[in-house]
Amino acid sequence: MVVAFAAAQQPAQSRSELEKERAAIQKEIEDVKRSLDETHKNKRETLGQLNLLQRRLRLRESAIRNINDQINVIQGDMNESWREILKLRRELDTLRIQYAQSIVFAYKNRSSYDFLNFIFSATSVNDAVKRVQYLKSYRAYREERANNIVRTQNLLQGKIDGLKVSRLEKDEVLKKQNKERSILEVEKKEKDAVVNKLQSQEKELKKEMAAKQRQDQKLSGAIAAAIKRARDAAIKEASRKNADAAKAATDKAATAKANNRPSTADEPVAPASLNTIKSSSKTVFTSEEDMHLSGNFEKYKGQLPWPVSGTVSMAFGPHEYIKGITHNNQGVTIDATAGSVVKAVFEGEVQAVFNVGEVQAVMIRHGKYFTTYSNLSTVSVTKGQQVKTSQIIGRVAEIGQLDFVLSDEKDHMFDPERWLRR
Repeated sequence: MVVAFAAAQQPAQSRSELEKERAAIQKEIEDVKRSLDETHKNKRETLGQLNLLQRRLRLRESAIRNINDQINVIQGDMNESWREILKLRRELDTLRIQYAQSIVFAYKNRSSYDFLNFIFSATSVNDAVKRVQYLKSYRAYREERANNIVRTQNLLQGKIDGLKVSRLEKDEVLKKQNKERSILEVEKKEKDAVVNKLQSQEKELKKEMAAKQRQDQKLSGAIAAAIKRARDAAIKEASRKNADAAKAATDKAATAKANNRPSTADEPVAPASLNTIKSSSKTVFTSEEDMHLSGNFEKYKGQLPWPVSGTVSMAFGPHEYIKGITHNNQGVTIDATAGSVVKAVFEGEVQAVFNVGEVQAVMIRHGKYFTTYSNLSTVSVTKGQQVKTSQIIGRVAEIGQLDFVLSDEKDHMFDPERWLRR
């Protein structure tokens, strides 16, 4: 779905990493294209279509940046290869000079008489043996120099061949870059054309957006009410457990006193009130199961599966689609085929099943976190039911969109795309 891009401060990516990133971008572009094809069937421009076009432009620009990064990596490799070529050439020149000097020396001392004279002029047998060993070492040194020259020549040629390959690769990537830029210009014109048509439908679009906002307000109110009920239930349960614990301690102390034995029980604990529970804990969902579930939900941030197969047509947060048409989306709106199955993104308990106008919604609690799936035509779960990750909970309504909202016990809304698998 959403591709995460490296920040400028991060280390440079490798070629393989850039290729993987490029493949992910291209896949998302294809997903957006399929969604756009569906919108084109309606023969009418919509804000969702505009958002898809804008999303495709951002992806295309990301693809171009990715190609620029690839070019920089290739150019860096070429620069490094060129530095190594210059270094190898200097080494080769030095080796040739040294080898030439050894050849000249050998030529000047080429007669057997000179070698014999050098050996027999030794002052002792040990000195003669050392001179023989020296001559052998000198011959081996010359042979090694010759071999070094051959190896360096081969290495140099390999680097030159590799540089040629890198140049060809760079040319191919530059062609891709030019192609992507040409496509970007075409897509910009397509987006501008849709904007112009939408601006001519401003009154109709404002009505459409007002209806969307009313629907979101209903959903937001239902979510807030369901979260409050969950909090109240958790506080009540915690209060009951504390009261039971305090009563058990008091009963134990009374039994010990009646039997004239010192009490080994702890001092009785006064039952906690709703106010003390709220103020003494960061979360009211403090049971071992809830704490474990909350921790696991946070652990899988960025790896949660998508609730439905489709493309985000309206992202999280405030956006201005065209001048005068704005909307603050409390979750993400995912375009999907009507009737597509909707799945739970994580295990948990169904907190509520409710209507939002003519469609249905399901809220699932994951410890202190809540996920809400709205615009459902049918629902496959019931309140209080335990669900597993990727379990089917319903199907997308005829509107062809799923509103997916992620919040916590304090009614904080989060950008779902940061939590879902990239």
